[in-house]
Amino acid sequence: MFKITRVGENRLDIEMSGKLDTMQMENALDELVQKAEGIEDGRMLYDVVDYHLPSLGAIALEFSRLPAMLGLMRKFSKAAVLTDKAWLKAISELEGVLYPGLEIRAFGRDQRTQAESWLSN
Repeated sequence: MFKITRVGENRLDIEMSGKLDTMQMENALDELVQKAEGIEDGRMLYDVVDYHLPSLGAIALEFSRLPAMLGLMRKFSKAAVLTDKAWLKAISELEGVLYPGLEIRAFGRDQRTQAESWLSN
C-alpha cells in the first residue's frame, strides 16, 4: 500500500506498507507527481508501517523515472521518515545526501509529534 495525502499548501503525508508491484509503483509515482503539483519549499512525512522491498519490476520502473523524480524532489526541503527499523533510519538519512537541498531525518514510529514539529520549523 502506498497512500498519499496532501496536508495544506506544502506538505505530503505518505504511508507505505507491504510490497509494491509494478502497477502499484506506477500508480504511486503518478499520484505523487499529481499531489505535489504547486508545492514549493515542501515537507514530506513518510510513515513506513511494514516495509518490504518492491518487486524487481517496480524497482525498474522507479529507476526509469529517476530524472523526473529528481526534479520532483527539488520541490521539497524537508522529509521526516517514521520507522522502527534501524537500517531504514540509516538509509533514509543517507539518502538525504543524494538530494541536494533536501534534509531527511528519521524518527521512530512513536515519535510522530516530534517529526511533525521538526517539519514545521
